[in-house]
Amino acid sequence: MAWTKYQLFLAGLMLVTGSINTLSAKWADNFVAPGCGGSQEHSFQHPFLQAVGMFLGEFSCLAAFYLLRYRAARHPDSSADPQQPFNPLLFLPPALCDMTGTSIMYVALNMTSASSFQMLRGAVIIFTGLFSVAFLGRRLALSQWLGILATIAGLVVVGLADLLSKHDSQHKLSEVITGDLLIIMAQIIVSIQMVLEEKFVYKHNVHPLRAVGTEGLFGFVILSLLLIPMYYIPAGSFSGNPRGTLEDALDAFCQVGRQPLIALALLGNISSIAFFNFAGISVTKELSATTRMVLDSLRTVVIWALSLALGWETFHPLQILGFLILLAGTALYNGLHRPLLARLSRGRPPAEEGEHDRLLGGSRTAINNAS
Repeated sequence: MAWTKYQLFLAGLMLVTGSINTLSAKWADNFVAPGCGGSQEHSFQHPFLQAVGMFLGEFSCLAAFYLLRYRAARHPDSSADPQQPFNPLLFLPPALCDMTGTSIMYVALNMTSASSFQMLRGAVIIFTGLFSVAFLGRRLALSQWLGILATIAGLVVVGLADLLSKHDSQHKLSEVITGDLLIIMAQIIVSIQMVLEEKFVYKHNVHPLRAVGTEGLFGFVILSLLLIPMYYIPAGSFSGNPRGTLEDALDAFCQVGRQPLIALALLGNISSIAFFNFAGISVTKELSATTRMVLDSLRTVVIWALSLALGWETFHPLQILGFLILLAGTALYNGLHRPLLARLSRGRPPAEEGEHDRLLGGSRTAINNAS
């Protein structure tokens, strides 16, 4: 069946905004500007402030939800699902997971390349599969276990590529290794978040945009308040500001004032995450969760190609092998091989039950939260 113009628009919107989300965050890290009090020029490394901006973007999904609900109210014959009342505090636990995982990933993005960051986020499949068995009582198919094993192999190859790649003064080998490990660690937290979200969405019939917006509200408020103690907590080598603290929001605002392009990068990060979440959810509903997975894989290719073109990283052939193995693992886990095998056997592709309803089956991580 041919895609409609609207479906093509949604697919393109998801691909473009998802790429912008990661690239804009990395672009902001590459800027050098003086901070407050006449301090020397230094890189814009403020991961927790960037995470606050990301949650602001997620929070804006609530506006999209209420806009859709208003449109549905004006057209009673629309196919909008009725919304049952629910306690917003149900989303506090996944919001805390989102806040922790996203903050760790922003710290890691300062230490490693954008392409490795995007590829290593594929580790979420491993932990999501294991947690779904443990907490949701699911039984994984053989292909899903093979997908998990392939993902582990792909992560090893990508990590090996980072070890063998040339490293500049900004990203030393020890920092790259630490960043890669932090990304994988963050995926454990993201997996817990996704399991909680799936359980709440299915049981309480909460619209995904409302779920994302509610989590964004919690994350924005809580992390904004945490910026105050972070201003005084020493962080040693993990700190990217002259004061050596966990986060220095005042220094960030001073740098933005002296280098307006940083504000443009932050604005791109905030706006892209909102449109990316909306496009991702719409792609799953209009097309399928498998299509969403394929588009997210293409996003990795776009980020990788642009990072190479901009000179942000050097090419290493092992990354191609690692990406292909990760892609195969993701395809196996999400069942993409089934219609291909059916076509090869000249049979009818089996319909995946509820595929259009697996709203959290694709990536919803903030930098793109996500899996």
